[in-house]
Amino acid sequence: MSRPSSVAEAVDGTALRLAAAVAVLVLVLDQLTKWLILEVVMQPPRVIEVTGFLNLVLVKNPGISFGLLGGEAAWKAWLLSALAIGIVVVLAMWLRRRGGRMPALMVGLIGGGALGNVIDRLRFGAVMDFIDVYAGSWHWPAFNVADSAITVGVAVLIVHGLFFDEQKSK
Repeated sequence: MSRPSSVAEAVDGTALRLAAAVAVLVLVLDQLTKWLILEVVMQPPRVIEVTGFLNLVLVKNPGISFGLLGGEAAWKAWLLSALAIGIVVVLAMWLRRRGGRMPALMVGLIGGGALGNVIDRLRFGAVMDFIDVYAGSWHWPAFNVADSAITVGVAVLIVHGLFFDEQKSK
């Protein structure tokens, strides 16, 4: 049996189903880890040293990546949530036309991560971050599973599109 082409995958929805499955997995892992940190590990909130370069912390980020657009205004949570949902919808529409396993996996990572952070914004008015990576006194901004999935998804999607896109060579 031959492998379906990317166009056939897009038409029959295989890529969208794969992306949705990955998104659900990321969403569940993200929300499960956040629940565990909030309800079990960080009772009471504190810094927990895991290694010489990794701590568990509890940070409420009302902004976007790296704390940009921070502040406590309630409208920001709604605006950023709407923006994230819009991006997920656009990616799904693109994937439906585009197809392909690798793009589907990456869209799933991005979508699941974005929706995980949307849930936080709507529940708490901020995204719950808890992974603190550091070197000496320099700390990377705290992040979570959703942020990691988004970062990996975007990076691999860009690299794949630039260097490994089978549709470009046709």
